[in-house]
Parts: sequence; C-alpha cells; structure tokens
Amino acid sequence: MNHHHLDLPSPPKLPKGGLRVTPLGGLGEIGRNMTVFEHQGKLLIVDCGVLFPEDNQPGINVILPDFSSIRHRLNDIVAIVLTHGHEDHIGGVPYLIKERKNIPVVGSKLTLAFVGAKFQEERLSPPVVEVVAGEKRSFGPFDLEFVAVNHSIPDGLAIAIRTEAGLVLHTGDFKMDQFPLDKRITDLGAFARLAEEGVDLFLTDSTNAEVPGFTTSEEDIRPAIDAVFRTSPRRIVVSSFASHVHRIQQVLDAAVKNDRKVAFVGRSMVRNMGIASDLGYLNVPKGLVVDLKTLEKLPDDKMVLVCTGSQGEPMAALSRMANREHIIEIGDGDTVLLASSLIPGNENAIYRVINGLIRWGANVVHKGNAKVHVSGHASAGELVYCYNIVKPRNVMPVHGEWRHLTANAELAVRTGVPEDRVIIAEDGVVVDLVNGRASIVGKVKADLVFVDGMSIGVASEEALSDRRMLAEDGAITILGILDTKTGLLAEPIEFFARGFAHDDEWIRGATKAIDDAIVSANQSKRVDGAALEVLLTRTMNRWMQRKYRRTPVITSIVVDA
Repeated sequence: MNHHHLDLPSPPKLPKGGLRVTPLGGLGEIGRNMTVFEHQGKLLIVDCGVLFPEDNQPGINVILPDFSSIRHRLNDIVAIVLTHGHEDHIGGVPYLIKERKNIPVVGSKLTLAFVGAKFQEERLSPPVVEVVAGEKRSFGPFDLEFVAVNHSIPDGLAIAIRTEAGLVLHTGDFKMDQFPLDKRITDLGAFARLAEEGVDLFLTDSTNAEVPGFTTSEEDIRPAIDAVFRTSPRRIVVSSFASHVHRIQQVLDAAVKNDRKVAFVGRSMVRNMGIASDLGYLNVPKGLVVDLKTLEKLPDDKMVLVCTGSQGEPMAALSRMANREHIIEIGDGDTVLLASSLIPGNENAIYRVINGLIRWGANVVHKGNAKVHVSGHASAGELVYCYNIVKPRNVMPVHGEWRHLTANAELAVRTGVPEDRVIIAEDGVVVDLVNGRASIVGKVKADLVFVDGMSIGVASEEALSDRRMLAEDGAITILGILDTKTGLLAEPIEFFARGFAHDDEWIRGATKAIDDAIVSANQSKRVDGAALEVLLTRTMNRWMQRKYRRTPVITSIVVDA
C-alpha cells in the first residue's frame, strides 16, 4: 500500500494531460472535507466543510480547511461541487466564497438550500447551479456526472469526474440502505455502468470501514422511536443533528401516531427543517408543528421538542437544558431521546449532558441503551460490494481517521486491487493520476485554520496552548520597579495571580527566588529593564515547576523608578 512520508517535498509541475488530486481536509480526521482536482490549469473543488473543535481547543468556533495552497489560483477555480448538505461538507463554503465572490456552487436542491441560507446570512450571492442525479454538466475541462447515493440526509450525490487523464468516481458520504425512507437508493447500476467505462481512481467513504457487515436500515430504528413515544408519561425532548431530515421524519411520524404536537428549538434546527419542509423533503402534516409558546400551553403528554445538541455542544439547547440554563426545565418523568451517533472525541461532553439530564429526573434514551441511531455510512460489507462492482484501477480512501482509511484500503486489496495502487494519504498530500496510474508526488500546506470569534486563521496552536495553560494553571503577573543606578529593585516585587491558588508562604518563596536571581545576575553586569523582565519570567517559571509542578502563564512588567 502506498503510504506517504512525513517529509514529502513540494509537488513538481503537473505533467501534461495529468490529473492532480489534493485533499485539504477530511483525511486523517472526521470533518472539514475538501478535495481539489487540477487538470489543464483549472481547479475543481469537491466539498468544503468544517471540523468542530474538541475540548483541547478552547474558544474556537469551527475549524476550516487551509486555502493557502490555492489562494494564488482562485481565478482558476471553475466550480465548488457539493456532495450533500452536512456541515462537515458545506460549512466552509461561505469562507471560500468571501475570497472570490463569483465561484459557481453546484449541488442538489436541498444541499443548495442549506448552503444558500448561509450565503444569505453572510450577504453573499455566488452563482448556484442546481443538478439532479443522472445529470451531466461540464465545468472547464471537467465533465461531471451526478449519481444518486443514500445517506443520512436526502439528496446525496456521488460525482463521476471525466477528464483526459481518466475517470474518477468520488462517492461522497454514502451507504446502501435497501429500505430508505425517501425510496432513493444508492444507484449501483450507475456504478456498474461507470465500471464498464473504466474507473481510474475511486475515492470512497471510509467512516465505517472498520465495522463488519452492513449498516442497519434507517427504517429499523422505527420500533425503538415508537416505543419511546408510546411509553413516555410526560414531555419528550428529541435531540438530533439539524440536518438529519430522515431522523426528524421518523420523529414526526411517531408524534402523529401518538397524538403529540412538535416544536423545533434552536436557530439551525428551525431554519433547516423549514427549508426541508418547504422543498418537500420533510412531510409535515398540517397543524403538527407549532411554535414553542403554543406548545407550552399543552399538557405534558402532548408535547415533543426537537432540538440540537446531541454532541454535547456547550451552547446547544440540550446542554443548556442539562445545566438548567434554558427556558425548558427538564424534570421527573420527561424523556430525552438522543437520536444520533457519538462523534469520536465528543464522548465526554455527551455523557456530561446525559448525566445532567438524569440528575433532573429525565429518562435518557440513547444509542448505548436503545436502537435509536443508525449510521449514514457504508460498513465493510457494502464497501466490498462497491469495490467488486466498480473494479477500480486505483483507490484512495477518503473521509476518515487513519484507522478508517487503513481499514478501507485493506478491503480494497482483499477485493483484488493491487497493493501498490491503493493510496493512503492525509490532508495536503498530493496525488497525480498520469497514464492510468495514481501516485503520491508531494505535499502542500494543510494546517488547521481556526475561526475564533470574528477572526479567521489568527488563533494559532501557540495561542491555544496558552489558553489551555490558563485553564489548567492560571496566570501570574509580576510587577517590579527597577532602580537603574543599582540594578536592584527599588521596592518589593508585587504579584497578581488569577486562577492560581496561592498563600503567604508562596509569596515569600517566590520573592526570595526572584531576589536571589537579581543579585546573581548583577554580579556579571548591571541589569536593565528589558533583561530584568526576561529574568523574572524565566526564574518564576523554573521555580514554579520545581516547587509546585505548575506552569501558569507568567507575564513580567518592569518599570524604572
């Protein structure tokens, strides 16, 4: 298998007639999916999503792909093509459009509606091109064909990209649910037809490659949802992703069956379900959905609230309910249904929310204790089917952490793809398809780009490291007044500590350590203000680590007497 090396050089010039594939996000992580295809001097971008921050990235809103390798070539971009409407595939699009306002954005009706709501908020109006499964469109030297795939959101598309260098098939996120709620199955007939033409490079979803067998059908969770609605004595609160239209449909169906009214809570949930309903992707019987004020007037056993926060996000409705910071007060007899997966890295946050809800008396139904979630991604059995149908000449697993990419690569090899034609890459690794063969040729910058409040790309790993230190060890400011004639302190040193527990003994010890360091420094030459600031910080750091095993953020200020 074609593993890359960490010290890859910058890629050479693309050979004439070749196709270059550069993933800028989504490989080695779950999120911020973005792949750049280059051919005949033009660029085609497939997806541009965001990654959500983890606990060790305090203050960060979202994380974007790194546009630096294409920033000097924005005018060469012929289109941004979107496979489906999940945030990890569309969340970064407005940020890229701000850099060039008129890049065409291509996608299915629901996907464009979801990303269009973001454009409206940001006052952007790029040209949009709506496509349907089975349609063919050309953008520059790229001839695209769109193929229906089934996923946990309606209107998902795989994309076949035809160029002079060969045919690429990018699955996007997909599974092979044979009983989908919207009756729209993954079009394996189209996959087989493309196979006859000859698929030169297959980019395939790796998220569930470690899971044996087949992904359960969305329909199979209906009994568990029905049971919750049938047996809950009071209010039901359902938490799901704001884009999981199929799951919300099941909730609405259960509400109708059990004579309950539904209210959507949270801006993204209200907006997305409004869009899905308006476009006919969500079937909402008349009078079923009401606003929160109307719902609150109903008896408890007639109420269903649908909100976001299934990943334990601190600002989402469910977390605020768990902390009693929300207008909805969870109490005895309420049932909370977490109808979604545990995204890796979010487990602690989710269990914190579950514990908070149970503490207030709620019955919490989640993936761990009931069959209330099925994945939107193909398991190993489905992936093997696809490899056998598509018979690709080269394979590059996408969308997943290292373990997922590797498991997917092993499946490809087991179906007969030669090992040296299976490429395991990560963000920034450049792959060229030349004369029917894909190979790694170099690497470009693909850092994490942090959105921190209103600033983009300003927060660095160093800044986050400081934030973590502040959170764990606090901060100490040292104020010294320097007698420039003697090089000694004119007055006793002053300490201002925040978030660091200290007492009189600590002050005496710190003062002595600093006084000794100043006397010692002055023996070689008289210390000036700038040198003293460095000396104070260094001395304090060393003393704190030695004596207290602590590393607070230390700032020293020295003024002349």
